[in-house]
Amino acid sequence: MAQAALDRVDAAWRTLDGVPDPEVPALSVRDLGIVRDVVDHGDSLEVVLTPTYSGCPATEVIEKSVVDALVAAGLGPVRATTRRAPAWTTDWISEAGRRKLREYGIAPPTGTAAVAGEAPIRVVRRDAVTALECPRCGSTHTERLSAFGSTACKALWRCLDCREPFEHFKPI
Repeated sequence: MAQAALDRVDAAWRTLDGVPDPEVPALSVRDLGIVRDVVDHGDSLEVVLTPTYSGCPATEVIEKSVVDALVAAGLGPVRATTRRAPAWTTDWISEAGRRKLREYGIAPPTGTAAVAGEAPIRVVRRDAVTALECPRCGSTHTERLSAFGSTACKALWRCLDCREPFEHFKPI
């Protein structure tokens, strides 16, 4: 790939660092791991996205935000492509994204949801997680209040020490 194309792709990745996820605005779409690839086709850029789940209601908003940000950065024309396989897993959330979740007050997913590489997703029992670290005080003296939080991908928990509720981004 020519240097100009590499520079354009690098600029696109940097721009995507500033595109927030509409459901958890503390994370960028890159932090969340839903941006799979940026391809320079010479006359246009293609951004490959994988939604967190196939019925995600924010998919269209994310696509528009990604395209708008890249066009505003002078990198257009741009098109977004959705790739559903392999399916997104919480393993794709970056370390910076996990830190940002914790700082935002959401316990990040624990462990790994999938085996390394492009292997199939393994099923994680919801009751397998018995205690989480509170993102506010760090205590592991916590309990799950509800299997679902503000979105289907989160569960509602409470710290028994500081008594604060918090959400947990479930491993998928």
